[in-house]
Amino acid sequence: MNNLLKWQKYAEMNPEQSRESFMKIREDILNSPLHYSTYGSDEKDDIYTESLYLPKIFTQKDKQNFKEICKTCTSIFDKIVRAYRKYPAIRKVFRFDPALEKMILHEPGYQTPIPMLRVDIFYNEDTGDFKFCEFNTDGTSAMYENDTMAEFFQKENEAFKHFQPEVEYMNLMQPWIESFMEVWKQTKASKDKEVPSVVITDFLEDAYYPELVAFCELFNQNGIPCELEDIRNLDYDGQNLFSSKTGTRYDAIYRRAVTKDVMSNYHDVLPFLIALKDNKVISVGDFQTQIIHSKMINEALQSEAILDLLSEGEREFLKKHLPYTMNLNSKTAAKIVKDKDRWIIKPRDSYAAKGVWAGVDVSTELWKKLLHDFKDTDYIVQEYIPHYLSENIDYTRQDHFIPYHNMTGLYVYNGKFAGVYSRLSDSGIVSTQYNERMIPTFFSKEETDQEVIDE
Repeated sequence: MNNLLKWQKYAEMNPEQSRESFMKIREDILNSPLHYSTYGSDEKDDIYTESLYLPKIFTQKDKQNFKEICKTCTSIFDKIVRAYRKYPAIRKVFRFDPALEKMILHEPGYQTPIPMLRVDIFYNEDTGDFKFCEFNTDGTSAMYENDTMAEFFQKENEAFKHFQPEVEYMNLMQPWIESFMEVWKQTKASKDKEVPSVVITDFLEDAYYPELVAFCELFNQNGIPCELEDIRNLDYDGQNLFSSKTGTRYDAIYRRAVTKDVMSNYHDVLPFLIALKDNKVISVGDFQTQIIHSKMINEALQSEAILDLLSEGEREFLKKHLPYTMNLNSKTAAKIVKDKDRWIIKPRDSYAAKGVWAGVDVSTELWKKLLHDFKDTDYIVQEYIPHYLSENIDYTRQDHFIPYHNMTGLYVYNGKFAGVYSRLSDSGIVSTQYNERMIPTFFSKEETDQEVIDE
Protein backbone atom coordinates (compact mmCIF):
# COMPACT_ATOMS: atom_id res chain seq x y z
CA MET A 1 0.00 0.00 0.00
CA ASN A 2 2.90 2.38 -0.76
CA ASN A 3 0.61 4.55 -2.88
CA LEU A 4 -1.62 5.28 0.07
CA LEU A 5 1.30 6.03 2.39
CA LYS A 6 2.24 8.73 -0.11
CA TRP A 7 -1.34 9.99 -0.09
CA GLN A 8 -1.42 10.03 3.71
CA LYS A 9 1.77 12.11 3.86
CA TYR A 10 0.32 14.46 1.27
CA ALA A 11 -2.86 14.87 3.34
CA GLU A 12 -0.85 15.52 6.50
CA MET A 13 1.18 18.18 4.69
CA ASN A 14 -1.94 19.75 3.12
CA PRO A 15 -4.57 19.41 5.83
CA GLU A 16 -6.86 22.28 4.79
CA GLN A 17 -7.05 21.28 1.12
CA SER A 18 -7.54 17.64 2.08
CA ARG A 19 -10.28 18.47 4.57
CA GLU A 20 -11.99 20.70 2.00
CA SER A 21 -11.97 17.96 -0.63
CA PHE A 22 -13.31 15.47 1.92
CA MET A 23 -16.17 17.82 2.75
CA LYS A 24 -16.94 18.22 -0.97
CA ILE A 25 -17.36 14.46 -1.25
CA ARG A 26 -19.55 14.49 1.84
CA GLU A 27 -21.66 17.23 0.24
CA ASP A 28 -21.91 15.16 -2.95
CA ILE A 29 -23.14 12.23 -0.85
CA LEU A 30 -25.73 14.32 0.97
CA ASN A 31 -27.04 15.70 -2.34
CA SER A 32 -27.21 12.29 -3.99
CA PRO A 33 -29.42 9.18 -3.65
CA LEU A 34 -26.84 7.89 -1.15
CA HIS A 35 -28.68 10.16 1.32
CA TYR A 36 -32.19 8.80 1.60
CA SER A 37 -35.24 8.04 3.71
CA THR A 38 -36.71 4.65 4.51
CA TYR A 39 -39.28 3.74 1.87
CA GLY A 40 -42.75 4.88 2.94
CA SER A 41 -41.45 6.98 5.82
CA ASP A 42 -43.38 10.18 6.55
CA GLU A 43 -40.33 11.76 8.12
CA LYS A 44 -36.92 12.52 6.64
CA ASP A 45 -34.48 9.84 7.81
CA ASP A 46 -30.86 10.86 8.13
CA ILE A 47 -29.54 7.76 6.34
CA TYR A 48 -26.45 8.28 4.23
CA THR A 49 -23.18 6.63 3.27
CA GLU A 50 -20.24 7.64 5.45
CA SER A 51 -16.72 7.49 4.11
CA LEU A 52 -13.06 8.28 4.82
CA TYR A 53 -10.40 10.31 3.04
CA LEU A 54 -8.25 7.56 1.51
CA PRO A 55 -9.72 5.05 -0.94
CA LYS A 56 -8.53 1.45 -1.16
CA ILE A 57 -5.93 0.70 -3.84
CA PHE A 58 -5.07 -2.96 -4.35
CA THR A 59 -2.36 -4.34 -6.61
CA GLN A 60 -2.75 -6.57 -9.63
CA LYS A 61 -1.40 -9.39 -7.48
CA ASP A 62 -4.24 -8.78 -5.02
CA LYS A 63 -6.67 -8.89 -7.92
CA GLN A 64 -5.29 -12.27 -8.99
CA ASN A 65 -5.64 -13.51 -5.39
CA PHE A 66 -9.27 -12.39 -5.34
CA LYS A 67 -9.98 -14.19 -8.61
CA GLU A 68 -8.53 -17.43 -7.22
CA ILE A 69 -10.50 -17.11 -3.96
CA CYS A 70 -13.75 -16.60 -5.90
CA LYS A 71 -12.96 -19.47 -8.28
CA THR A 72 -12.37 -21.92 -5.42
CA CYS A 73 -15.42 -20.74 -3.45
CA THR A 74 -17.59 -21.15 -6.55
CA SER A 75 -16.35 -24.70 -7.07
CA ILE A 76 -17.01 -25.63 -3.43
CA PHE A 77 -20.45 -24.00 -3.25
CA ASP A 78 -21.61 -25.45 -6.57
CA LYS A 79 -20.77 -28.94 -5.31
CA ILE A 80 -22.63 -28.33 -2.06
CA VAL A 81 -25.78 -26.98 -3.75
CA ARG A 82 -25.91 -29.88 -6.21
CA ALA A 83 -25.30 -32.43 -3.43
CA TYR A 84 -27.98 -30.83 -1.23
CA ARG A 85 -30.51 -31.31 -4.01
CA LYS A 86 -29.45 -34.92 -4.56
CA TYR A 87 -28.69 -36.41 -1.13
CA PRO A 88 -30.94 -36.39 2.00
CA ALA A 89 -27.83 -36.92 4.15
CA ILE A 90 -26.46 -33.57 3.01
CA ARG A 91 -29.78 -31.87 3.73
CA LYS A 92 -29.62 -33.17 7.30
CA VAL A 93 -26.37 -31.27 7.83
CA PHE A 94 -28.19 -27.94 7.43
CA ARG A 95 -31.35 -28.68 9.43
CA PHE A 96 -33.56 -26.22 7.54
CA ASP A 97 -37.25 -25.95 8.37
CA PRO A 98 -39.25 -28.41 6.17
CA ALA A 99 -41.13 -25.58 4.44
CA LEU A 100 -37.87 -23.83 3.58
CA GLU A 101 -36.23 -27.09 2.51
CA LYS A 102 -39.07 -27.63 0.04
CA MET A 103 -38.50 -24.15 -1.40
CA ILE A 104 -34.75 -24.74 -1.64
CA LEU A 105 -35.33 -27.97 -3.60
CA HIS A 106 -37.38 -26.15 -6.23
CA GLU A 107 -35.68 -26.39 -9.65
CA PRO A 108 -34.74 -22.81 -10.58
CA GLY A 109 -34.86 -23.36 -14.34
CA TYR A 110 -31.21 -22.42 -14.97
CA GLN A 111 -27.83 -24.06 -14.39
CA THR A 112 -26.00 -21.44 -12.31
CA PRO A 113 -26.35 -22.48 -8.63
CA ILE A 114 -25.42 -19.08 -7.16
CA PRO A 115 -25.95 -16.17 -9.58
CA MET A 116 -24.73 -13.54 -7.14
CA LEU A 117 -22.43 -13.95 -4.15
CA ARG A 118 -20.33 -11.68 -1.99
CA VAL A 119 -17.56 -13.35 -0.04
CA ASP A 120 -16.60 -11.18 2.93
CA ILE A 121 -13.05 -11.84 4.09
CA PHE A 122 -10.47 -10.55 6.54
CA TYR A 123 -7.69 -9.86 4.04
CA ASN A 124 -4.12 -9.15 5.11
CA GLU A 125 -2.90 -6.61 2.58
CA ASP A 126 0.75 -7.19 3.51
CA THR A 127 0.83 -10.97 3.07
CA GLY A 128 -2.20 -11.79 0.88
CA ASP A 129 -3.43 -14.25 3.50
CA PHE A 130 -7.06 -14.17 4.64
CA LYS A 131 -9.82 -15.70 6.73
CA PHE A 132 -13.49 -15.89 5.81
CA CYS A 133 -16.05 -13.78 7.61
CA GLU A 134 -19.33 -14.72 5.91
CA PHE A 135 -21.00 -15.43 2.59
CA ASN A 136 -23.82 -13.26 1.25
CA THR A 137 -26.22 -14.35 -1.48
CA ASP A 138 -29.73 -13.14 -0.59
CA GLY A 139 -29.93 -9.37 -0.66
CA THR A 140 -26.30 -8.79 -1.68
CA SER A 141 -26.04 -5.01 -2.02
CA ALA A 142 -23.85 -1.87 -2.19
CA MET A 143 -23.03 -2.10 -5.91
CA TYR A 144 -24.63 1.30 -6.57
CA GLU A 145 -22.91 2.77 -3.54
CA ASN A 146 -19.55 1.53 -4.83
CA ASP A 147 -19.98 2.90 -8.34
CA THR A 148 -21.23 6.27 -7.10
CA MET A 149 -18.47 6.71 -4.53
CA ALA A 150 -15.79 5.85 -7.10
CA GLU A 151 -17.07 8.73 -9.24
CA PHE A 152 -17.07 11.13 -6.29
CA PHE A 153 -13.51 10.22 -5.26
CA GLN A 154 -12.08 10.60 -8.75
CA LYS A 155 -13.79 13.99 -9.14
CA GLU A 156 -13.18 15.55 -5.70
CA ASN A 157 -10.44 13.79 -3.69
CA GLU A 158 -7.45 16.16 -3.45
CA ALA A 159 -4.80 13.42 -3.28
CA PHE A 160 -6.43 11.61 -6.19
CA LYS A 161 -6.27 14.76 -8.32
CA HIS A 162 -2.70 15.54 -7.20
CA PHE A 163 -1.16 12.12 -7.89
CA GLN A 164 -3.42 11.17 -10.84
CA PRO A 165 -2.79 7.46 -10.24
CA GLU A 166 -3.03 4.89 -13.01
CA VAL A 167 -5.82 2.79 -11.59
CA GLU A 168 -8.79 0.74 -12.75
CA TYR A 169 -12.21 0.54 -11.15
CA MET A 170 -14.39 -2.54 -11.60
CA ASN A 171 -17.90 -1.24 -12.31
CA LEU A 172 -20.51 -3.33 -10.48
CA MET A 173 -23.89 -2.22 -11.84
CA GLN A 174 -23.80 -2.85 -15.59
CA PRO A 175 -21.97 -6.21 -15.27
CA TRP A 176 -24.79 -7.46 -13.03
CA ILE A 177 -27.39 -6.60 -15.69
CA GLU A 178 -25.32 -8.62 -18.16
CA SER A 179 -24.93 -11.50 -15.69
CA PHE A 180 -28.68 -11.47 -15.01
CA MET A 181 -29.31 -11.84 -18.73
CA GLU A 182 -26.79 -14.69 -18.94
CA VAL A 183 -28.91 -16.55 -16.39
CA TRP A 184 -32.11 -15.75 -18.30
CA LYS A 185 -30.60 -17.18 -21.51
CA GLN A 186 -30.11 -20.52 -19.71
CA THR A 187 -33.90 -20.88 -19.22
CA LYS A 188 -36.44 -22.55 -21.50
CA ALA A 189 -38.56 -19.40 -21.36
CA SER A 190 -35.81 -17.44 -23.14
CA LYS A 191 -36.40 -19.51 -26.27
CA ASP A 192 -39.83 -17.91 -26.61
CA LYS A 193 -38.97 -14.49 -25.22
CA GLU A 194 -35.46 -13.15 -25.73
CA VAL A 195 -35.96 -10.13 -23.45
CA PRO A 196 -37.92 -10.76 -20.23
CA SER A 197 -40.17 -8.41 -18.31
CA VAL A 198 -38.32 -8.02 -15.01
CA VAL A 199 -39.42 -7.08 -11.50
CA ILE A 200 -36.97 -6.14 -8.75
CA THR A 201 -38.63 -7.11 -5.49
CA ASP A 202 -38.00 -6.74 -1.78
CA PHE A 203 -39.69 -5.71 1.45
CA LEU A 204 -39.23 -2.10 0.48
CA GLU A 205 -39.30 -0.59 3.97
CA ASP A 206 -36.18 -2.67 4.75
CA ALA A 207 -34.53 -2.29 1.35
CA TYR A 208 -31.58 -0.21 0.21
CA TYR A 209 -34.13 1.67 -1.86
CA PRO A 210 -31.88 4.03 -3.93
CA GLU A 211 -29.93 1.05 -5.23
CA LEU A 212 -33.07 -0.78 -6.33
CA VAL A 213 -34.28 2.35 -8.14
CA ALA A 214 -30.89 2.67 -9.86
CA PHE A 215 -30.92 -0.97 -10.97
CA CYS A 216 -34.47 -0.62 -12.26
CA GLU A 217 -33.45 2.40 -14.34
CA LEU A 218 -30.39 0.57 -15.65
CA PHE A 219 -32.43 -2.47 -16.74
CA ASN A 220 -34.70 -0.15 -18.71
CA GLN A 221 -31.73 1.71 -20.21
CA ASN A 222 -30.49 -1.67 -21.47
CA GLY A 223 -33.81 -2.26 -23.23
CA ILE A 224 -35.06 -4.70 -20.58
CA PRO A 225 -38.48 -3.60 -19.26
CA CYS A 226 -38.27 -3.48 -15.47
CA GLU A 227 -40.34 -2.35 -12.50
CA LEU A 228 -39.59 -2.12 -8.78
CA GLU A 229 -42.29 -3.61 -6.58
CA ASP A 230 -42.77 -4.66 -2.98
CA ILE A 231 -42.88 -8.45 -2.82
CA ARG A 232 -46.23 -8.27 -1.00
CA ASN A 233 -47.76 -6.40 -3.95
CA LEU A 234 -47.22 -9.28 -6.37
CA ASP A 235 -50.26 -11.29 -7.45
CA TYR A 236 -50.77 -14.54 -9.35
CA ASP A 237 -53.65 -15.68 -11.56
CA GLY A 238 -52.52 -19.26 -12.12
CA GLN A 239 -50.57 -18.37 -15.27
CA ASN A 240 -48.78 -15.07 -14.65
CA LEU A 241 -47.11 -13.25 -11.79
CA PHE A 242 -48.08 -9.58 -11.96
CA SER A 243 -48.17 -6.33 -10.02
CA SER A 244 -51.42 -5.71 -8.17
CA LYS A 245 -50.72 -1.98 -8.61
CA THR A 246 -49.69 -1.64 -12.29
CA GLY A 247 -51.00 -4.91 -13.73
CA THR A 248 -47.62 -5.56 -15.39
CA ARG A 249 -46.90 -9.27 -15.92
CA TYR A 250 -43.38 -10.48 -15.16
CA ASP A 251 -41.16 -13.18 -16.63
CA ALA A 252 -38.15 -12.84 -14.33
CA ILE A 253 -37.44 -11.62 -10.82
CA TYR A 254 -34.32 -10.02 -9.43
CA ARG A 255 -34.95 -11.14 -5.84
CA ARG A 256 -33.52 -8.88 -3.17
CA ALA A 257 -35.86 -10.05 -0.39
CA VAL A 258 -33.71 -12.16 1.93
CA THR A 259 -35.00 -15.65 2.68
CA LYS A 260 -35.32 -14.98 6.41
CA ASP A 261 -37.74 -12.10 5.72
CA VAL A 262 -39.66 -14.19 3.17
CA MET A 263 -40.16 -16.96 5.72
CA SER A 264 -41.15 -14.46 8.43
CA ASN A 265 -43.84 -13.06 6.08
CA TYR A 266 -44.71 -16.36 4.42
CA HIS A 267 -48.48 -15.87 4.10
CA ASP A 268 -48.09 -12.32 2.81
CA VAL A 269 -45.96 -13.46 -0.15
CA LEU A 270 -47.85 -16.61 -1.17
CA PRO A 271 -48.65 -15.39 -4.73
CA PHE A 272 -44.90 -14.97 -5.35
CA LEU A 273 -44.11 -18.40 -3.86
CA ILE A 274 -46.88 -20.24 -5.70
CA ALA A 275 -45.95 -18.69 -9.07
CA LEU A 276 -42.38 -19.79 -8.45
CA LYS A 277 -43.47 -23.31 -7.47
CA ASP A 278 -45.61 -23.53 -10.64
CA ASN A 279 -42.61 -22.48 -12.76
CA LYS A 280 -44.47 -19.51 -14.19
CA VAL A 281 -41.66 -17.10 -13.39
CA ILE A 282 -37.86 -17.26 -13.04
CA SER A 283 -36.26 -15.97 -9.83
CA VAL A 284 -32.62 -14.86 -9.93
CA GLY A 285 -31.65 -16.14 -7.43
CA ASP A 286 -33.93 -18.91 -6.35
CA PHE A 287 -34.03 -20.21 -2.79
CA GLN A 288 -31.15 -22.67 -3.18
CA THR A 289 -28.92 -19.66 -2.51
CA GLN A 290 -29.96 -19.94 1.15
CA ILE A 291 -27.74 -23.01 1.51
CA ILE A 292 -24.71 -20.75 1.26
CA HIS A 293 -26.24 -17.61 2.78
CA SER A 294 -27.24 -19.24 6.06
CA LYS A 295 -24.67 -19.03 8.86
CA MET A 296 -25.11 -22.81 9.13
CA ILE A 297 -22.71 -23.03 6.17
CA ASN A 298 -19.84 -22.30 8.58
CA GLU A 299 -20.61 -25.44 10.59
CA ALA A 300 -21.43 -27.46 7.49
CA LEU A 301 -18.05 -26.72 5.91
CA GLN A 302 -16.42 -28.45 8.89
CA SER A 303 -18.60 -31.58 8.65
CA GLU A 304 -17.30 -34.85 7.23
CA ALA A 305 -20.36 -35.17 4.97
CA ILE A 306 -19.51 -31.91 3.21
CA LEU A 307 -15.75 -32.37 3.23
CA ASP A 308 -16.17 -35.75 1.50
CA LEU A 309 -17.65 -33.90 -1.51
CA LEU A 310 -14.56 -31.80 -2.02
CA SER A 311 -11.14 -32.26 -3.55
CA GLU A 312 -8.05 -32.47 -1.36
CA GLY A 313 -7.08 -28.95 -2.46
CA GLU A 314 -10.49 -27.58 -1.53
CA ARG A 315 -10.36 -29.22 1.88
CA GLU A 316 -6.96 -27.68 2.53
CA PHE A 317 -8.32 -24.32 1.36
CA LEU A 318 -11.10 -24.46 3.94
CA LYS A 319 -8.82 -25.71 6.70
CA LYS A 320 -6.53 -22.75 6.14
CA HIS A 321 -9.13 -20.01 5.72
CA LEU A 322 -12.32 -20.95 7.57
CA PRO A 323 -12.68 -19.68 11.18
CA TYR A 324 -13.47 -22.39 13.71
CA THR A 325 -17.23 -22.48 14.34
CA MET A 326 -19.38 -24.18 17.00
CA ASN A 327 -23.00 -24.30 18.03
CA LEU A 328 -23.58 -21.97 20.99
CA ASN A 329 -24.89 -24.23 23.73
CA SER A 330 -24.32 -24.56 27.46
CA LYS A 331 -21.13 -26.55 26.94
CA THR A 332 -19.50 -24.15 24.47
CA ALA A 333 -20.66 -21.12 26.47
CA ALA A 334 -18.82 -22.47 29.52
CA LYS A 335 -15.76 -23.09 27.36
CA ILE A 336 -15.49 -19.54 26.00
CA VAL A 337 -16.78 -17.42 28.89
CA LYS A 338 -13.30 -16.66 30.28
CA ASP A 339 -11.66 -16.02 26.90
CA LYS A 340 -14.03 -13.50 25.36
CA ASP A 341 -11.53 -11.69 23.08
CA ARG A 342 -11.05 -14.85 21.01
CA TRP A 343 -14.71 -15.27 20.06
CA ILE A 344 -17.68 -13.74 18.31
CA ILE A 345 -21.32 -14.88 18.49
CA LYS A 346 -23.94 -14.48 15.78
CA PRO A 347 -27.38 -15.79 14.77
CA ARG A 348 -27.49 -18.67 12.31
CA ASP A 349 -29.65 -16.68 9.93
CA SER A 350 -29.14 -12.92 9.88
CA TYR A 351 -27.78 -10.14 7.71
CA ALA A 352 -26.14 -6.71 8.11
CA ALA A 353 -24.44 -8.01 11.30
CA LYS A 354 -27.75 -7.97 13.17
CA GLY A 355 -27.39 -9.66 16.54
CA VAL A 356 -23.62 -10.10 16.17
CA TRP A 357 -21.41 -9.55 19.22
CA ALA A 358 -17.62 -9.58 19.38
CA GLY A 359 -16.04 -10.32 22.74
CA VAL A 360 -13.37 -7.67 22.15
CA ASP A 361 -16.06 -4.97 22.07
CA VAL A 362 -17.89 -5.78 25.31
CA SER A 363 -17.18 -5.96 29.02
CA THR A 364 -16.75 -9.25 30.86
CA GLU A 365 -20.11 -8.73 32.57
CA LEU A 366 -21.95 -8.14 29.28
CA TRP A 367 -20.19 -11.10 27.65
CA LYS A 368 -21.41 -13.40 30.43
CA LYS A 369 -24.94 -12.06 30.01
CA LEU A 370 -24.87 -12.51 26.22
CA LEU A 371 -23.74 -16.12 26.53
CA HIS A 372 -26.42 -16.80 29.12
CA ASP A 373 -29.14 -15.19 26.98
CA PHE A 374 -28.18 -16.77 23.64
CA LYS A 375 -26.91 -20.25 24.56
CA ASP A 376 -29.18 -23.06 23.35
CA THR A 377 -30.92 -20.67 20.96
CA ASP A 378 -30.28 -20.33 17.23
CA TYR A 379 -26.76 -18.91 17.68
CA ILE A 380 -23.26 -19.97 16.73
CA VAL A 381 -19.91 -19.04 18.22
CA GLN A 382 -17.00 -18.39 15.92
CA GLU A 383 -13.29 -17.76 16.22
CA TYR A 384 -12.69 -14.00 16.22
CA ILE A 385 -10.25 -12.99 13.50
CA PRO A 386 -8.20 -9.84 14.21
CA HIS A 387 -8.77 -7.38 11.39
CA TYR A 388 -6.13 -5.89 9.14
CA LEU A 389 -5.60 -2.28 10.24
CA SER A 390 -4.99 0.64 7.91
CA GLU A 391 -4.60 4.34 8.62
CA ASN A 392 -7.36 6.68 7.49
CA ILE A 393 -9.19 9.83 8.56
CA ASP A 394 -12.72 11.16 8.87
CA TYR A 395 -12.34 14.94 8.90
CA THR A 396 -15.77 15.41 10.48
CA ARG A 397 -14.59 13.59 13.60
CA GLN A 398 -10.78 13.61 13.63
CA ASP A 399 -7.85 15.90 12.93
CA HIS A 400 -5.33 13.09 12.47
CA PHE A 401 -5.09 9.62 10.92
CA ILE A 402 -6.10 6.66 13.08
CA PRO A 403 -6.11 2.86 12.50
CA TYR A 404 -9.31 1.37 11.09
CA HIS A 405 -10.40 -2.27 10.98
CA ASN A 406 -10.85 -3.55 7.41
CA MET A 407 -13.40 -5.84 5.78
CA THR A 408 -12.99 -6.89 2.15
CA GLY A 409 -16.05 -8.07 0.24
CA LEU A 410 -15.52 -9.94 -3.04
CA TYR A 411 -18.45 -9.81 -5.48
CA VAL A 412 -18.97 -12.91 -7.59
CA TYR A 413 -21.36 -12.82 -10.59
CA ASN A 414 -22.16 -16.21 -12.10
CA GLY A 415 -19.01 -17.66 -10.58
CA LYS A 416 -16.63 -14.91 -11.71
CA PHE A 417 -14.90 -12.24 -9.61
CA ALA A 418 -16.69 -8.94 -10.28
CA GLY A 419 -15.27 -6.35 -7.86
CA VAL A 420 -14.66 -5.35 -4.25
CA TYR A 421 -16.64 -3.76 -1.41
CA SER A 422 -14.26 -2.15 1.11
CA ARG A 423 -15.59 -1.26 4.56
CA LEU A 424 -13.77 0.02 7.61
CA SER A 425 -14.64 0.62 11.24
CA ASP A 426 -12.96 1.77 14.42
CA SER A 427 -14.60 -1.12 16.36
CA GLY A 428 -14.20 -4.91 16.29
CA ILE A 429 -17.21 -5.48 14.02
CA VAL A 430 -17.46 -3.86 10.59
CA SER A 431 -21.12 -3.06 9.94
CA THR A 432 -23.44 -0.06 9.63
CA GLN A 433 -24.55 -0.48 13.24
CA TYR A 434 -20.91 -0.46 14.38
CA ASN A 435 -19.63 2.82 12.90
CA GLU A 436 -18.96 1.47 9.42
CA ARG A 437 -17.27 3.55 6.73
CA MET A 438 -17.34 2.67 3.04
CA ILE A 439 -14.54 3.61 0.64
CA PRO A 440 -14.26 2.90 -3.11
CA THR A 441 -11.78 0.28 -4.29
CA PHE A 442 -9.34 0.65 -7.17
CA PHE A 443 -6.63 -1.57 -8.64
CA SER A 444 -3.24 -0.14 -9.52
CA LYS A 445 -2.24 -0.56 -13.16
CA GLU A 446 1.46 -0.45 -12.27
CA GLU A 447 1.80 -4.24 -12.46
CA THR A 448 0.88 -6.06 -15.64
CA ASP A 449 -1.04 -9.30 -15.59
CA GLN A 450 2.02 -11.04 -17.06
CA GLU A 451 4.19 -9.86 -14.17
CA VAL A 452 1.66 -11.29 -11.72
CA ILE A 453 1.68 -14.62 -13.55
CA ASP A 454 5.48 -14.69 -13.66
CA GLU A 455 5.66 -14.26 -9.89
